[in-house]
Amino acid sequence: MLLSARFLFEGVAVILEQINRIPPLIDPEIADDAAQRVSIYVINLDRSRDRWERLCNQAVEYDLHITRIPAVDGRIIAEADRVDFYPHSFIYHNGRKLLPGEYGCYRSHLIALEQFIASGDKMAIIMEDDVELNDKLIPRAIAAMESVQGPRLVKLVNHRLVGFKPICETSENDVVGRCMHGPQGSAACYIVNRKAAKKLLTTLKPMLLPYDVALERGWSTGVETFTTFENLVDFSPHRADTTIGKRVHYRAVKRHPMLRLTAHWFRTCDQLRRWHYAVKAKQ
Repeated sequence: MLLSARFLFEGVAVILEQINRIPPLIDPEIADDAAQRVSIYVINLDRSRDRWERLCNQAVEYDLHITRIPAVDGRIIAEADRVDFYPHSFIYHNGRKLLPGEYGCYRSHLIALEQFIASGDKMAIIMEDDVELNDKLIPRAIAAMESVQGPRLVKLVNHRLVGFKPICETSENDVVGRCMHGPQGSAACYIVNRKAAKKLLTTLKPMLLPYDVALERGWSTGVETFTTFENLVDFSPHRADTTIGKRVHYRAVKRHPMLRLTAHWFRTCDQLRRWHYAVKAKQ
């Protein structure tokens, strides 16, 4: 009897020891969050060395690592050599011809998305070289991404917010939401995850709209798209010296008002889709 009790006790001890050796189950999402890395990609033209040097100095000041994406100079690419672009489709949707700088912007952002996907990082901040870095950018951007779900991006800077609908507040006390009216303007700084980046590389081709307009059309791209109520970065003094085009350049490529009716119709329909996209967002 005593011998049986001894064997029983030893058997239980062995079982408990084996259980202790079994590693605890960890949610893959939690593991990914713990190991995540956020890279900052800066789109910069070769001729804009002063902008890059300014950002490098800020990166050193705030202990940030930035990766330069050599921007595509749309001015040196012949119209016949533009890939994923159909002039008639662009004119139909915009009522004007494409500016060379717009094509360069579009291609540059796609290159940044491709490099981000190849890096293996979970999230990336993609920015243009006319904004300023700051020490709170990464924690505030991550908090914005963690406050929403799905293949997603959050715009961190806009030129205008009309009809902003708040959806949630982040752990960094920023308000994230969507706008009922647009376009909001600017693709100067946004944070995106891998699933969203892969979707964008597919759904943003061919180029039908300027990149900043196309980026925020979540109802079309299949990417859950949000924006912060306050800009998380400031524009630098270089903003006034745009490399894409000024108002005089846009006016020069506009078609006759009667020939812009297709663009007006598209924008009206798109505005209705934008309104529905913002209204249906759940808090």
